[in-house]
Amino acid sequence: MAVYSRPRVVGMLFLGFAAGLPFPLVFTTLGTWLREAGVARTTIGFFAWVGMTYSIKVFWSPVVDRLPLPGLTRWLGQRRGWMLLAQAGVIGGLAGMALTDPAREVTLMALWALLVAFSSATQDVAIDAWRIEAEAPDYQGAMAGMYQSGWRIAAALVGGAGALYLAQYTSWSQAYLLMAAAMGVGVVTVLLVPEPVHRVARDTWRREQRVVDYLERAAHVPPAWRGIVAWFIGAVVCPFTEFVQRNGRWALALLAFIAIYRISDIVLANMAYPFYIDLGYSKVEIANVGKIFGVVMTIAGAVTGGALVVRFGVMRMLLAGAVLVAVTNLLYAQLALEGRSLGGLVLVISADNFAGGLAGSAFIAYLSRLTNTAYTATQYALFSSLMTLFPKFISGFSGQVVDRFGYVSFFVYAAALGLPAIAFTLWLLRRHPVEAAEPPRNDGASP
Repeated sequence: MAVYSRPRVVGMLFLGFAAGLPFPLVFTTLGTWLREAGVARTTIGFFAWVGMTYSIKVFWSPVVDRLPLPGLTRWLGQRRGWMLLAQAGVIGGLAGMALTDPAREVTLMALWALLVAFSSATQDVAIDAWRIEAEAPDYQGAMAGMYQSGWRIAAALVGGAGALYLAQYTSWSQAYLLMAAAMGVGVVTVLLVPEPVHRVARDTWRREQRVVDYLERAAHVPPAWRGIVAWFIGAVVCPFTEFVQRNGRWALALLAFIAIYRISDIVLANMAYPFYIDLGYSKVEIANVGKIFGVVMTIAGAVTGGALVVRFGVMRMLLAGAVLVAVTNLLYAQLALEGRSLGGLVLVISADNFAGGLAGSAFIAYLSRLTNTAYTATQYALFSSLMTLFPKFISGFSGQVVDRFGYVSFFVYAAALGLPAIAFTLWLLRRHPVEAAEPPRNDGASP
């Protein structure tokens, strides 16, 4: 557990806070404000499209990876410069939302929310790149654990419950202005943490250099375009071709594994809170157990998972996380059979959130190991987008499963969706150890 005393690991807690805070403010918390202001449910539903920015961030991640920002990059470095710019966008967007009346200016509110979501997704890209480059692979489990802890504290307790409490006793405008001020935690952290040394592995540098040399000699490419084409190939094309070339016939299998590992818990999460309501729990009980106590258990699982990755390795903890997530889903089926029980709710949420936090730390550490530090932001953005895209699509049908077969069958179905992830993890553990999938690490070839 001494790994959590490392300065950069501690810094990850506060960067995770900055990443998690905007999320509920453009989703659940915003939906509450809009409905209270009398905005139609159909219109509120369209606001969910704002969240698509988190799933398509891979499209602008090459810019975050390679494009220097005038002034900021020289002052703070590539990663911290982009973080600070993105945080400025979040703060400005939240302030704009605070000064907008959703009952009369719903379109303007949507535009401000889009700015917050886009800036938040951009910040995620930069933070993920900083996290992977700031510490060695052995410490990525601990970095992931602290990131999840900070993210959950901000999203559930501050941007979720905290913003609702503030809106209740002051006003929505004041609540959102205070949330904008709370982003100062991220700004201060960016100013205090060091910029990681960004080096490119020798083989990667040579591969890109061959492209540059070819373009310099290519007479058919106009001179004005050579630099632009070289940048595009290095920033956009090379991250994807490098991953495929490095992993060969395993590349598609690894991408498929990334796409299905989280499917079980994401599908279940879509129906968890409707299940609590239908079982007769009050909103206070759900808030106390699901939000506050649940966050504590998620943090406990995330921190435990990060420490165990250091002790037992990432692949073993991936397997343990996949098994625990599937098994804890069955506890929901048991609760559905037994009926309303506060003790049962505490048990189910404790087990589910602890398992989710543990599996999350192991999975983030695994994705970090797959990332070549020459293309940190781009490759990790690809993995994190793929991680949620297919599970979110499948979860869209969860309500139909409940309506047709009931909650017990749904929770068994959600648990069964975790079996492919368990089988895939066992297969990778035996046939394709994570070390074989790791990219070449920094050797000081070229900054």
